[in-house]
Amino acid sequence: MADGTALVGRTFDPHAVRAQFPILSRTVNGKPLVYLDNAASAQKPQAVIDALVAKMEGSYANVHRGLHTLSNEATEAFEAAREIVARYLNAPHPDTVVWTKGGTEAINLVANGVGLSIQPGDEIIVSEMEHHSNIVPWHFLRERHGAVLRWIPVLDDGSLDMAAYAEMLGPRTKIVSVTHMSNVLGTINPVAEMTRLAHAAGARVLIDGCQGAVHASPDVQAIGCDWYVLTGHKLFGPTGIGALYGTAEALESLPPYQGGGEMIAVVEKERITYAAPPHRFEAGTPPILEAIGLGAALTWLSAFDRQAVAAHEHALYDHVRSRTEGLNWLRELGMAEGKGAIFTFTVEGVHAHDLAQIMDRYGVAVRAGMHCCEPLAKRFDVTSSTRASFALYNTTEDADAFVDALIRAREFFV
Repeated sequence: MADGTALVGRTFDPHAVRAQFPILSRTVNGKPLVYLDNAASAQKPQAVIDALVAKMEGSYANVHRGLHTLSNEATEAFEAAREIVARYLNAPHPDTVVWTKGGTEAINLVANGVGLSIQPGDEIIVSEMEHHSNIVPWHFLRERHGAVLRWIPVLDDGSLDMAAYAEMLGPRTKIVSVTHMSNVLGTINPVAEMTRLAHAAGARVLIDGCQGAVHASPDVQAIGCDWYVLTGHKLFGPTGIGALYGTAEALESLPPYQGGGEMIAVVEKERITYAAPPHRFEAGTPPILEAIGLGAALTWLSAFDRQAVAAHEHALYDHVRSRTEGLNWLRELGMAEGKGAIFTFTVEGVHAHDLAQIMDRYGVAVRAGMHCCEPLAKRFDVTSSTRASFALYNTTEDADAFVDALIRAREFFV
């Protein structure tokens, strides 16, 4: 089965999906691989591998301005991938999609642009659950332009304190930048409501969709945000590729991020004019193969019913929770209503790094540490935690293998 089309309209079958991922057939330390590090990076289906190989073998060249057949073919595939991303996000036009290296570069692109108009005392609102990629670029504006960072508190269940958020919006608020879905807690934030409140206060909104584009509903027109960010490698595509969606107005308001070929209209000794978005922000040779690979990944992923996938992933999370409910030495972080399928926890008396290494002996791949969310770790008074994050190719057998390995690993330390 080369893609997910055969599964549309049928009962979702994770085993059939799993068979499309060559790496998931391997063993680790003599055990079948149980890959539960999907929030960090997802594995790649055969459809994406085939698309990349086919382009490299038979139709690769640099894009745009080429007058030969290979360049025209590569340009068509490259721009078709932009259209695929636009459809996936329900963006109004492909020109509202900018290629980037990933979510981090996309956020930096926006922060760099809006920073030129930031005045001392202007406020930028982020939340305590943000990834460092959605914190550090705004700290640059604090350090360099005198911006004030304000933090939306996270409640004990892992949800945002929306009352506190509404209170902190004011005339000095310039940007609200929040995650669609927490990479640690799994919390899916009410980004449409947050956008509405921010716009009413005169602020612009960036949504970090690096997790939300995979597991939530990345409908940028329904959300109403000014910018939305995604990264390809979490969406079963290659690394080194991401996208920034922006409304036409929001993109037009930003100056170029980097200089070089492609992003210019006219270059003379005395003056320069810039291309219109999206090419204004795509200096140099773009990530051609990576963009085509992301297009193939989204085409593959879009063949599945999103609700069926979400239900399957959450059933795995519920299964893990039911099996670990009586373990009084385990503390789960994040139990907000409607959260995504991420199970993050600490084990009493055991460091997360040690636990993850022992679990790897049983073929179970999980993530350990602060997950690039140090303010959130401090909020929950932990120095590290272990995270199991589920994807559509994970199975109930994976969930059971995870819990079995967790219990065995903990026994190693007691």
